Amino acid sequence: MSDNNDLSNLRRYSSEVVDGIEAAPGRAMLRAVGFTDADFKKPQIGIASTWAMVTPCNMHINKLAEEAGKGADAAGGKSVIFNTITISDGIANGTEGMKYSLVSREVIADSIEVVAGCEGFDGIVAVGGCDKNMPGCIIGMARLNRPSIFVYGGTIKPGAGHTDIISVFEAVGQHAKGELNEIQVKQIEEVAIPGPGSCGGMYTANTMASAIEALGMSLPGSSAQDAIGNDKSSDCFRAGQQVVELLKQDIKPRDIMTKKAFENSIRVVIALAGSTNAVLHLLAMANAVDVDLTLEDFVRLGNITPVVADLRPSGKYMMSELVAIGGIQPLMKRMLDAGMLHGDVMTVTGKTLAENLASVKDYPEGQQVIMPFDKPIKKDSHLVVLNGNLSPTGAVAKITGKEGLRFEGTARVYESEEHALTGILNGEVKAGEVIVIRYEGPKGGPGMREMLSPTSAVMGKGLGKEVALITDGRFSGGSHGFVVGHVTPEAFDGGPIALLQNGDRIIIDAETREISVGISDAEMNARKAKWQRPAPKYTRGVLAKYAKTVSSASEGAVTDKYL
Repeated sequence: MSDNNDLSNLRRYSSEVVDGIEAAPGRAMLRAVGFTDADFKKPQIGIASTWAMVTPCNMHINKLAEEAGKGADAAGGKSVIFNTITISDGIANGTEGMKYSLVSREVIADSIEVVAGCEGFDGIVAVGGCDKNMPGCIIGMARLNRPSIFVYGGTIKPGAGHTDIISVFEAVGQHAKGELNEIQVKQIEEVAIPGPGSCGGMYTANTMASAIEALGMSLPGSSAQDAIGNDKSSDCFRAGQQVVELLKQDIKPRDIMTKKAFENSIRVVIALAGSTNAVLHLLAMANAVDVDLTLEDFVRLGNITPVVADLRPSGKYMMSELVAIGGIQPLMKRMLDAGMLHGDVMTVTGKTLAENLASVKDYPEGQQVIMPFDKPIKKDSHLVVLNGNLSPTGAVAKITGKEGLRFEGTARVYESEEHALTGILNGEVKAGEVIVIRYEGPKGGPGMREMLSPTSAVMGKGLGKEVALITDGRFSGGSHGFVVGHVTPEAFDGGPIALLQNGDRIIIDAETREISVGISDAEMNARKAKWQRPAPKYTRGVLAKYAKTVSSASEGAVTDKYL
């Protein structure tokens, strides 16, 4: 670290709040929260904490935010901790409340921008631990473009019997099939979530933590640490110190979040078999820094990037087992050495990615979590962008190959997630059918709910290889099977998914990247002529505002793209 004796010249924003006689009222307010005369001469570091007791993902983050604040103070800054919100997908999934989930990403981004912009923070550390608050933190910091670091709250430990939250969701389907009784479901429920931390597979939380580290916005190793332990506390302290160093070097998010950095992030997500939500969030994060990232970039990079991580939900191992062998840094070193990553991109260490990885050691001999590139789990991406007369502007499938690469079946159409879940659990859905769940897109839901309950019910009922599911909604990182989400244009905008009828023949082909319905253009046009947009489900409040401003899922479902 550089000399900390005089950092007053780094107070680009806070000086406007605390300097001069006219700032006396503001200084008086700050004295009440602990500022001294000396503190007014220090750069202020906002510590955005997503702490809340609404979910185990974030229940420990207050202590981590305090560690980040101690690090910033030790480096010569003045830390100020503030809160933003979080919600719990694991609790809300399958309910009307889940419509607020993706909306929360925008609320979090807005709140970080609002607080840091208003209070004049010179740098920011954000600590997040659940699906939406991670990209939300990045978007908020990116908009402000002040020296910033993201810290991941860490992963949860496995439950007894190698269980996790997806074990509970799938137990519901097994109960419907008659394989488990209520007592057995309760036994899984009681042990699957043993304490703090984000969901334990390569679901959306761990996917986004890895994506952000690969992007260069977290310190090396931040994405692969247990939620409770010295490594995570140290990660937070070092992040607080390092953001002051970024101030000295004048390194900001736009210096780090370049097109090359996003390409690195995408390729790491693919190698890890990460969540489809990464597509949505990376598009949104790129939008925040005006980087031109599109679905075509995922196609291009997917063609040349193998899947090598045998991680849940499609694989065997949990995130804690990847943590135990070294996390994603050895994988990134392998990828860099193989020419898969750009090594010349800047990161929050103040060094390039190649410099960060120079001394990283490979995985231990005999580990089975990360496969070698010459023996991949899949030779190209599991994130498959599909186009066709059913999705002219693109849909996103998560197809590892274990469920096959092509599905053809007849449509079983549902107008909401709830109706679909009922149909699956009561046996209405049959082998050979394509479950269609529509009016769940960003505008139509509104909020683009995750279809974790229906997909888990499908797996629990033993139909994982017998049916497919398509939706204009999205999927949890825990979803697996032959599933296609983000179908655009969405039903609420009159997209072809709105025109499907029971019995229509649907083809999904991961190799030709096609999603189509076997009806003629004339028939499609005739149906479109009869279609009427449904009335909005919400006319007041945050969901109504979101529906009015949100862009297509193919553009990241952002709310400030066309303002």
